[in-house]
Amino acid sequence: MYSYLISVKYIHLLFLFLISLFPALVYSDSVSKPSISIIIDDLGYRQKEDLLALSLPGPVAYAILPHAPYTKKMVSIASKNGKEILLHQPMQAYENNELLGPGALTLNMTHKEFVKTLEKNMSSVSNIIGVNNHMGSLLTRHPGHMQWLMNVIKENEYIYVDSLTSTSSVAWEIAEKNKIPFLSRDIFLDNKKDLDYITSKFYELIEIAKKEGTALAIAHPHFNTIKILKKFLDDIDKYGVKLVSIKTLVEIKNQ
Repeated sequence: MYSYLISVKYIHLLFLFLISLFPALVYSDSVSKPSISIIIDDLGYRQKEDLLALSLPGPVAYAILPHAPYTKKMVSIASKNGKEILLHQPMQAYENNELLGPGALTLNMTHKEFVKTLEKNMSSVSNIIGVNNHMGSLLTRHPGHMQWLMNVIKENEYIYVDSLTSTSSVAWEIAEKNKIPFLSRDIFLDNKKDLDYITSKFYELIEIAKKEGTALAIAHPHFNTIKILKKFLDDIDKYGVKLVSIKTLVEIKNQ
């Protein structure tokens, strides 16, 4: 009996030792796998494509433009489907500002105009968990205006996602200073709309996640993008990564 107890004791000690060497063994598969998140930008103008995008499986997030013809409809469907929604906030760029659409934030605005516009946009796109920028290669470089933005985001306890349309963006610096939950895009999946390109970019997303532990992709409601995403997301486990929500990705990166 004594020898039996000794054996059990040593087995227990061996088990604890193995856990210390391989902590991943005690976690679930969902915790140990690298994590990816995907945001579909630019919803609100193309009803057919937007509806297809909203049918994607899993916790894909959707960035919806304010005051667009189908803004309210897309918000309603996304909300009913339990999808995360972000305000896709138009911001002044270096060029092509005619593409910004209504509700744009620009450098020539007063503080009052800036905040009023942002708050109207947040009312237009309800049920949001955060904000990401539409265009914005110029405005995201300016600390003063980004501080105005972050003040409103902090007041509402939102997340900010930098689409990173400029390598000179100060969003991370301002968000960190204000202790605002923050993510930054790692890759655009569909700068080109052909199937092979989008496929190669998805594999690149997977490799970033496996190297860094997490990766965030931004894509758009194009037919080819939706086709490729559905193919991958229907069987995501076999690629050695897990698809997680934006909120979950923030939590993982802050661990």
